[in-house]
Amino acid sequence: MYPSSKSETDRLTLLAHRDLGSEQVWYVLASFHFVVGCFQWGSSIHSKFARRRRLEPDEETASNHIHHKHEYPLCRVPLAFVDFYRVAAFRWTLEIGQIYTINMAEVFITLAHIALTPALTVSQPDRDRSKLPHPFWNSRVAVVAISQFPILTVLGTKNNLVSLITGISYDRLNSIHRMMARACFVLLLIHSVSEAYNYPHFGSTLDKGWLRVNMVAFSILIIVSLRPIRSDAYELFPYTHFPAVLIFLIGGYYHTSASNLSVWVWPSFVFWAFDRFVHVVRLVAFNHSHFGFKSGSGAMDATAELLSENVVRLRCCRSQHFHWSPGQSAYLTMPSVLTLPFEAHPFTIVSVDSSLFSTTAPEYPSESDANKDIQASASSAPHWKELVFLITMQKGFTKKLKAVAARRGQVKVFIDGPHGQSPDLNSYDACVLVTGGCGVSYTLPVFLSVIERVRNGERSCSRVVFIWSIREAAHVQWIEETPIKAVQLAPSFDSIYSYLHHWFGSDVATSKDNTAFSLPDSVEKNGIHKPSDASLAELSSLGTVGSIKVHHGRPNLDALLKEEINMASGRMSVTVCGSHGICKHAGLLDPLRFPVCGPSNILNEGPSVTLYVASFGYA
Repeated sequence: MYPSSKSETDRLTLLAHRDLGSEQVWYVLASFHFVVGCFQWGSSIHSKFARRRRLEPDEETASNHIHHKHEYPLCRVPLAFVDFYRVAAFRWTLEIGQIYTINMAEVFITLAHIALTPALTVSQPDRDRSKLPHPFWNSRVAVVAISQFPILTVLGTKNNLVSLITGISYDRLNSIHRMMARACFVLLLIHSVSEAYNYPHFGSTLDKGWLRVNMVAFSILIIVSLRPIRSDAYELFPYTHFPAVLIFLIGGYYHTSASNLSVWVWPSFVFWAFDRFVHVVRLVAFNHSHFGFKSGSGAMDATAELLSENVVRLRCCRSQHFHWSPGQSAYLTMPSVLTLPFEAHPFTIVSVDSSLFSTTAPEYPSESDANKDIQASASSAPHWKELVFLITMQKGFTKKLKAVAARRGQVKVFIDGPHGQSPDLNSYDACVLVTGGCGVSYTLPVFLSVIERVRNGERSCSRVVFIWSIREAAHVQWIEETPIKAVQLAPSFDSIYSYLHHWFGSDVATSKDNTAFSLPDSVEKNGIHKPSDASLAELSSLGTVGSIKVHHGRPNLDALLKEEINMASGRMSVTVCGSHGICKHAGLLDPLRFPVCGPSNILNEGPSVTLYVASFGYA
């Protein structure tokens, strides 16, 4: 409320200037997303043209097999600038304790938003700020905060326009979502304290229960969103998030209605409802047998298998019209296992949406009986016509799922997906895939996709390196038959050289006698499939494939990546998936920073390296 001594004209003028802050916020945010979208789509278009040029080489290059283009350094200056930006923005990181590791791009966005918020709050180019009344500034702070509610809601949903425009997956937008929420909380806290200081009657306003509960709900939400709390009590956050946000938005709507500012609150309900509507449509479309649209029952029942003490493989038949790309995930709802029947948890799809790997034998004939036996055994792999998930056991519902998997039970599953984005590796000359543990759920489909596209003549990749680090030898059974068949199907001509590394190493001790590992002659113990110790060395099918190398100990990522960079030319991609530990490992990032990667490397006709990181965690 403004003082009554002000004339009606002055009051309307102040209101107009108050609302100007909300317009400025949206101008800045829209401009930022537009610029990011232009770069993203421009990069995508450039990649498609680059891929076409590689698929249609000139005659001289084709006849002489020239891989290095001896260009003048001046022609490579733009590419050098691009690589400099990649290294500086995404491979220089800031570590805060053992919890937070953020790259410079995230640091820049955070600092820019922190600077933007007060700047827009105090910006009044045509008026003397000292003559503006205190109520104006109190309201201006609140307006700048609530004007961000719509975009804040969009950034927190899975089906949103921002991901479509910028090309940034919804899960990566969550960090910006949390950052903006905390900034809005600080602004609203300043607004509340300022109101209490300037108006003695503010205490009576707080007597309204809904306003008090409103701020308490937002405060609780900010506290439980902190990563240490989310890590230690993962399921506490989703249980708290929805009711807290609902209480806050309803209270905010009634509070802003008196000031004609509810226009910034009710769109949040619309965006959330749209996201839920798309979710329901997908559930019905991809789980139609559960809703009575298909005769029979159990069509979408999943089988849970306990592969090790902390890993469950979930297999379920997929709907014929459910298609996905490598590296994408799906949200799984299991009413019989979950605490709340409508919970949904994301997991990466291990299987591939392709008919290539469902054939019983590759087009290229094998020259030995051993290879024929490998092909026959590989054809029985369950990963090709099903949806397959590898689920690491944690607290909460995964612990209940483990009990089901121990008895090889079935569980009813509702699938919503696919979600996330698949890495576009079609225009690269060399691909390196690095993964640890269950991160193979992401990199294995990408590896298979590379092989299939080269076979189909859709890409000109000449080298693929697949590095997988696991803690126990028995973990190889998760996917053992799959890479064997992929290697057998890989083209034998110059378009690709499939080079698959399996590194077995961890902090736990491994037997020196086990120089190779195998899946045959498995035995059952407590519901867990374990390889027979007597046949581990002699029956390992991995050892029969020349391009698959088995090593003990942790992989020396620093040396491996430097070697690949020195051998590569043109464009090279490094795709990483694993826990936060492997993704921030110094041996992984150091070869991808200066001076190995950067302008000097590009100007000396070195490869342009692009890094894709799909770090998974439980917070």
